[in-house]
Amino acid sequence: MIGKIRIFFAAVFFMAGFMSYGGENERQQTVGDGIKIGLSMDSLRVERWRKDRDIFMKRAKVLGAEVIVQHADGDARRQNEQAENMITQGVDVLVVIPKDGVAAAQIVEIAHKEGVKVLAYDRLIMKSDVDLYISFDNEQVGYLQAEYIARKIPKGNYFLLGGAPTDNNAHLLRKGQMRALQPLIDRGEIRVVAKQWAIDWDARDALKKTEQVLTRHDNRIDAVVASNDGTAGGVIQALDAQKLAGKVPVSGQDAEKAACQRILAGTQAMTVYKPIHLIAITAAEAAVALAKGDAIPQATQTVNNDKTEVPAILLTPIQVDKDNLDVVIDDGFHKREDIYKKK
Repeated sequence: MIGKIRIFFAAVFFMAGFMSYGGENERQQTVGDGIKIGLSMDSLRVERWRKDRDIFMKRAKVLGAEVIVQHADGDARRQNEQAENMITQGVDVLVVIPKDGVAAAQIVEIAHKEGVKVLAYDRLIMKSDVDLYISFDNEQVGYLQAEYIARKIPKGNYFLLGGAPTDNNAHLLRKGQMRALQPLIDRGEIRVVAKQWAIDWDARDALKKTEQVLTRHDNRIDAVVASNDGTAGGVIQALDAQKLAGKVPVSGQDAEKAACQRILAGTQAMTVYKPIHLIAITAAEAAVALAKGDAIPQATQTVNNDKTEVPAILLTPIQVDKDNLDVVIDDGFHKREDIYKKK
């Protein structure tokens, strides 16, 4: 599996490099000349989103498209206003990473009135006629998180810490987590003593809620299924204060640099790596196709957003722990020296 992914990325980077440095012929080979893409981002607070932005913009530029980027710093109303502003600037397609999947339906409605198509990037826009959804299989991400922890701790008290309740992905993750845990719960081997949501995926809120759960249960927590690396960091901080860091396994997602370092240190058990190059490149290519009115052959699935079946491209996530951590280095996501720091 990992070998196939490496081969895929090698091919992608070869083609990207060929198109980027094609000299005078590049203008003839690019297919998106004159296309303007609006990239509307929730925020840049989480490390991975800066990588998404940069890779997306690089690929779009190779395809001859101009990209306008705005981020709302975690404010749903501001994001809607920014998206409307980009529409008035004449974008041909909007790529939206929504802060609030329900509130962003307004973006789709306004865009469609102006003939602008909308691609939901990694987070589904709910109750709307959004044109395309590109993400990883988020239910599978949740399954991989909980399945890993359950193999390590097949019996005991579990704390489930989800992400932002306004993010549809957080609910998909929880669904996948429960798919892995429910058989053990039914057999009485696992007891879920607390389920919480971290507002805005915020590590400080994760810290606070973990402290409350530890206090309420006299530190008798055997495992924590945290839904991303940021919230995992808050959980581990709370565990460390009780001298439990490294004793209670904690899951994560996104393969953030700090999380990879915690995995090496033994305080975080695992993360789920979602190859950012793959989603960003695929989204840039799909955005150009949408702007041109072309079909999207990769959209072989659909996802229901409480209004319609949205054409979707769902990519495959990778379960990562100390044994295969090099996959994030081999794919160029992190530099080896940033992860394996000398003591």
